[in-house]
Amino acid sequence: MCAAPLAGGASGADALRALLPHLLAALRTGATARPGPLPAGGPAAVTRHVTETLGPVLPDHGTGAEEALRTLVHTLAAGAADPAHPLCAAHLHTPPLALAAAADLAASALNPSLDSWDQAPAASTLEALVTRALAAEVHPDAPDPDALVTTGGTESNQLALLLARERAAAAARPGHPSHPHTHPHPTTHPTPLRTLVGANAHHSFQRATWLLGLPAPVVLPTPRGTLDPTAVHHALTDLAGQPVLVAATAGTTDAGLVDPLPEIADRCAAHTTPTGPVDFHVDAAYAGPLLFSATHRGLLAGLDRARTVTLDLHKLGWQPAAAGLLAVRDRADLAVLGHTADYLNADDDTDAGLPDLLGRSLRTTRRPDVLKTAVTLRALGRTGLGALVDTCMTLAQDLADLVEKSPHLELHARPTLTTVLFRPYDADAPTVAAIRRTLLTEGRAVLGRATADGRLWLKATLLNPHTTLDDLIQLITLVEGSTPR
Repeated sequence: MCAAPLAGGASGADALRALLPHLLAALRTGATARPGPLPAGGPAAVTRHVTETLGPVLPDHGTGAEEALRTLVHTLAAGAADPAHPLCAAHLHTPPLALAAAADLAASALNPSLDSWDQAPAASTLEALVTRALAAEVHPDAPDPDALVTTGGTESNQLALLLARERAAAAARPGHPSHPHTHPHPTTHPTPLRTLVGANAHHSFQRATWLLGLPAPVVLPTPRGTLDPTAVHHALTDLAGQPVLVAATAGTTDAGLVDPLPEIADRCAAHTTPTGPVDFHVDAAYAGPLLFSATHRGLLAGLDRARTVTLDLHKLGWQPAAAGLLAVRDRADLAVLGHTADYLNADDDTDAGLPDLLGRSLRTTRRPDVLKTAVTLRALGRTGLGALVDTCMTLAQDLADLVEKSPHLELHARPTLTTVLFRPYDADAPTVAAIRRTLLTEGRAVLGRATADGRLWLKATLLNPHTTLDDLIQLITLVEGSTPR
């Protein structure tokens, strides 16, 4: 009999039950062994410890399930940058909800693959229901919105450019053929899609244009941190005669700012190209979940006017990564992603009523990441998620208050979302960078860095709703104590 039990089937739950105590104990002891938000000693110390603990990666004889779980999970937890620690506040790296992580375990145990219905009967239906509901949150007045599950903002932004490229190519062909299985190479069109972004945009747009064979984005300066609608108008005038996608940002990575979406949407609507209106995309990977907050959703006014919108629920949605989405106003825009692989979606199977899933992603094998999101939405509802968003927004304001009260620290600006930029007064860039690295190496705090107004700032991104005012005071005290006098 095989000594390695499976996670699925009638006996799978029992096999997991036997292992879970060891897993949970290792998570607990690992977190206890790391007194701060990350291990002390820096990269060299962490690498040495992991290497010595691991030993041979593929030993001749295994150590057994219980020992392997205890040792490696403990090592990973002890050496983690733990987003659940209130002083781990550098990046858009969220502490996942316990119920979402539990749901993710079920997804791993059942292991549906969303590339064909016969591998994921219930999961495919669940994904369709959840994505359409979330798309309707983004585009409440659209007649047929939909969304695709992605690995995050980078994939979502790339998909948005791909859809815009294919719309432009289809519109340029005589008679506008749009068979979903036809994928013209972008370079066959004499005027390929141009992408217009602000200097505040995510780096994924640069990569996306490269991967899709498109010209590099036209990058507009954002001296005030956000995209200027007048600059967009002038750039669109200069690009007249070419298909264009304008990508705005709702929640910039460095400062958490939101571009003026209604005004940018107006500029896109006022300009047309030979292949149709200017496409408007919003990268709302960070700020998108403000839609759940009755208090703060007004910051996303104009989002519904975008043709495509990027969302990440592994940021202000507290999901384990990955939990990205690309929402579209019109489900018909997704038809171009259709693809046939006879072993997965033969025409006669589709005609017989088996759902065709290959057009739901550029990936083939795809885990049911939607389950954890569905569990979270059901458990917390709109008000529960909105309350978590509101808490983190308030924490950012509290931290800004503390910075303003400190005689040693300077605040860049009042926060728009949950990002706070601050720095010691009169510190030069090397000093600011050294403060951050000192706190990292000592394992005491995890802060990010951002350049704004030509100066380097410390960045706190507050995504942990369990953070307290005392935690924020401790963070300020650590920074002040690390500042040379």
